[in-house]
Amino acid sequence: MKKIEAIIKPFKLDEVKEALQEIGLQGITVTETRGFGRQKGHTELYRGAEYVVDFLPKVKLELVVQDNLVERTIETIVNSAKTGRIGDGKIFVHPIDDAIRIRTGERGDAAI
Repeated sequence: MKKIEAIIKPFKLDEVKEALQEIGLQGITVTETRGFGRQKGHTELYRGAEYVVDFLPKVKLELVVQDNLVERTIETIVNSAKTGRIGDGKIFVHPIDDAIRIRTGERGDAAI
């Protein structure tokens, strides 16, 4: 099993979610977050005063998938989240040792 974390632009969330559902993935955790990478934020003007917006709004998706679905999941996220502009996001893949469904006690692939 692998945990896939994807940081994407907020307006792409619905498109990514629908694409993941189309390939049969059911469980997803979504967190609203803020951050920056190479884009380093931007300057805005508010009531005549300039201020720097360092941390931009992002959405973090977390999924735990079976090993055989990892590449397909990554491709789906990339294809549906990509705008071709700076700040599209990142995907991180982590190994998962075990998963337990609290309600039934199922473990491993059966728990996801």
